[in-house]
Amino acid sequence: MRTIDARNAFVMTSMLQEVTRSGTAARAQASLKRADIYGKTGTTNDSMDAWFAGWHPSVVAVVWIGYDNPKKLGDRETGGGLALPVWIEYMTHALKGLPVQEAQPPEGVINVGGDWTFEEYAHGAGVGSLGLEEQAPAPPTEAERKGILDLFRN
Repeated sequence: MRTIDARNAFVMTSMLQEVTRSGTAARAQASLKRADIYGKTGTTNDSMDAWFAGWHPSVVAVVWIGYDNPKKLGDRETGGGLALPVWIEYMTHALKGLPVQEAQPPEGVINVGGDWTFEEYAHGAGVGSLGLEEQAPAPPTEAERKGILDLFRN
């Protein structure tokens, strides 16, 4: 049973494919040498937990790294640095023999300038304004700007 519109699913899948192509999980496609993988890295505040949740149309896997009794993993540890390599290692074996299955756009989704969009919102037909322009705060005066910048100087 479908839980979300096929167009929403495709656009979200496309965004999560981009994470594995050129984002925080770019090592996934580079290492596995296939474009039909999708996912998202994650790191909690203070690097207490790190994870990567990813999938191929036939296989889903999530890697979480952390401690049962929470403590920092390290100041610079991230999902892309800790969990992603474990996920890649698992998927290297899990994807063996599985054909490449890239998502196909459903009816009503088109690619405009490299971006997927709903057909009815393409070519400038989407939301152009929220009508809040008149409520936007005025930019800071030169004196306010100088005062703000002075806060960050020695």
